[in-house]
This record gives sequence, structure tokens and C-alpha cells, in this order.
Amino acid sequence: MTTRMRTWILLAGLSALFVAVGGLVGGTSGIILFLVIAVGFNFAMFWFSDRLALKMSRARPLEPGEAPDLVADVEDLAQRARIPVPRLYLMPSQQPNAFATGRSPKHSAVAVTEGLLALMPRDQVRGVIAHELAHIRNRDVLVTTIAHFLQFQWLFGGDDDESPLGFVGMLAAILIAPIAAMLLQFAVSRQREFLADATAAELLGTGRPLADALGTLQRGVEVLPMEVNPASASLYIVNPLAGGGMSALFSTHPPIAARIERLRAFDAAHGL
Repeated sequence: MTTRMRTWILLAGLSALFVAVGGLVGGTSGIILFLVIAVGFNFAMFWFSDRLALKMSRARPLEPGEAPDLVADVEDLAQRARIPVPRLYLMPSQQPNAFATGRSPKHSAVAVTEGLLALMPRDQVRGVIAHELAHIRNRDVLVTTIAHFLQFQWLFGGDDDESPLGFVGMLAAILIAPIAAMLLQFAVSRQREFLADATAAELLGTGRPLADALGTLQRGVEVLPMEVNPASASLYIVNPLAGGGMSALFSTHPPIAARIERLRAFDAAHGL
């Protein structure tokens, strides 16, 4: 099944869940209201998902002359991937991590944390960038970003007092959260991470930098906390949240050890 088809199925499925919440909260009136909301959200997510993802992560555009090594590596790897150079953003977190977003290769962005640039050697940063550009080339960033925001972000994203539905809406969201998580697992297949890793290895000519980077990123998650809504964890190269609970429910990442093993196997198969 193509990524585009998964995107439309995800939108339809989550719209149906919005309508179900509306029925639980307000009967027929609630269904109509939430249907209108779902249509508006679908339109906004398709056209503005990249801007919203960057805003939610508190990312800022890279200033001219800032992080010249990063800029040079992105330009080099984008040329190798035969895609336009994405916009670059910096997130205010000490945890090494990154994500790509956008509705197409022509409208894409890559955001990295301050910790990624400060704590990781350049070859590992290149590995991370290659992975994110692989997502852009493989055209799977749109479905990931849409999944992030339509995974009842507005229900899970604040205190009870801030929820537009109050206690009843929060209860409804909790009841259907497992269904929403199943839709996310369907739309954002774990295989996309393996594919992006393999594409990154091809762009770099070796899997070693990314394999080493994944190990560093995993250790960073364990020791450096990051304020991330569980529904947005699928955006990042590694799940930025340690532990279980809601993080595990919405996890779409294969085990880091399995990803590293495949990258090591890539090098072995190519005599590297």
C-alpha cells in the first residue's frame, strides 16, 4: 500500500473517531460539530502540518551563518538524494534528536535539537541528517506529521481545565485512545524507519555513522529528558520519551538494536 493511500485512510479513520467523540459528548449536535471540526483539521493538517509541527516543537529557523557544518552536510546529502534542500530549524532541547516534516520534498523541513549539534560528532550528525532526508525522499513525512496532530493532540495536549470538552471529552478520548493508536500503527508503519535507515546508508555509502548515531541517541533519551507530547513521538528519529504508558501506546519505532543490526549487516554485505 502506498504512503499516499495510507494518508487518506488515516484521515478518514481519525475523522470517524472525531465524529464518534462528538456523538458521545453531544449526540446529533455533537456529531455535526465534530464533523465540521474534522474537515477543518484535515484541511489544515494537509496544508500546514509542517508549520504546526515546528511550532509545537518550539523550533526556530537557523540563522544565516549558524551551524555551517550542518548546512554543508544537508546540502551535500540533499544533492545525493536528488531532492531540494529542506529548510533547517533548531529546537531548544539538550536531548540529541531530530525530525523531518512537510507535505512534499519541495515543501519540507528538518529540525534538529541543540543537543544533537553539541553532543554528537559530525559523522553521526551526518547519519541522522541522511535518515531524515531519506524520509523526505521516500515521501512518508506527511503521513507522520498528520498522524501526530490528528492523534487527538488537542485532547491529550493540556490540563483538564484547558480541554475544550472538559471531563466528558477527556473520558471519551481515553476510551477510544487504543483505536487511535491502532490507526497510527497502521498509517506510520515501523518498516518506514528500516527503509529510511537503509536509504541513509546508501546515501552515505556506509551504515556505520547512522548505527553509531542511533546508539548515541538512545543513550541521550535515557539521561536527557525532553518535553514532548506522546502523540508526537513518531515524528522523531528515535522515540524521545523513555518508559511505557502513553509513550508505549503511541510508539511507532522499531527497537534501536534491530535498526543497528540491519545497518551493520549493510556494511558487512558491502565488505565495509
